[in-house]
Amino acid sequence: MDCAQWLQTHIRLGNRVIIPEIADYEVRRELLRANKTKGIARLDDLVNLIEYLPISTVAMHQAAQLWAQARQQGQPTAGDKTIDGDMILVAQALTLEVPDVVIATTNVGHLSRFIAAELWRNVASS
Repeated sequence: MDCAQWLQTHIRLGNRVIIPEIADYEVRRELLRANKTKGIARLDDLVNLIEYLPISTVAMHQAAQLWAQARQQGQPTAGDKTIDGDMILVAQALTLEVPDVVIATTNVGHLSRFIAAELWRNVASS
């Protein structure tokens, strides 16, 4: 099952699907760099179709805490000079305060150290 079909299934079933602002940013910047106008239009449509989670000050403070914690434990998720979008993504998910939140991703290794994360294909529709 491809990602678009997976997403449509979750939406059709009424599952809560959220696009965090940091994920939008990371996808959008590459689409802009490559001048992929159709991809940008599809991303804009997606933001209108599913819930959008803006980055908040609370999330950024939490991300900074997670970033520091990972380094103190000798397990950084990115280089010391990077903004580390993974930590912002985790922090955004944590701000939801939803006990069964799962990040659907291709980057399970880094994220699952901080929050439930599954390969997007494995996040079952219910």
